[in-house]
Amino acid sequence: MNKSDLRQSILDVLEQKLKVAHRSMKRAIESATDEETIPEHKYDTLALEASYLAHGQAMRVQESEKEIRLFRDLVLPDAPEKVVLGSLVTLLDCDEQQQLFFAAPCEGGLKVSFADQTVTLVTFESPLGKALKGMQVGDEVRYQAGVNTYYYEIETIS
Repeated sequence: MNKSDLRQSILDVLEQKLKVAHRSMKRAIESATDEETIPEHKYDTLALEASYLAHGQAMRVQESEKEIRLFRDLVLPDAPEKVVLGSLVTLLDCDEQQQLFFAAPCEGGLKVSFADQTVTLVTFESPLGKALKGMQVGDEVRYQAGVNTYYYEIETIS
């Protein structure tokens, strides 16, 4: 599986997310500056609430732009022996089912369809990411999320 192509698929999803954030921000700003939101009395907070929403949407745009930069700048390791940032990891669960995970700098939990498979992004801040970091092919990965404990075996790292 070509990780450069996978990164591009992830970037495509993030670019779409950014477009949605831009549209939402634009609508929120328009609402905050609309004549209809001018306060009619001292207890009318519609304009204030609209400005808070516009600010939140602007922060969402900034966060989306930052995530895109992180993925564009991500150095993809060629043949890592251990799980590092940018690794594509195939895990086998207890039922011998394969699951693909990409060690990402952000957007943990995002699922991307790529080459007729689902790849889940995982960050090293997550329970699974912490368990995977530095592991090698053949290692057993065990992590706990809530009251559940999960077990995997690392099949491949690329």
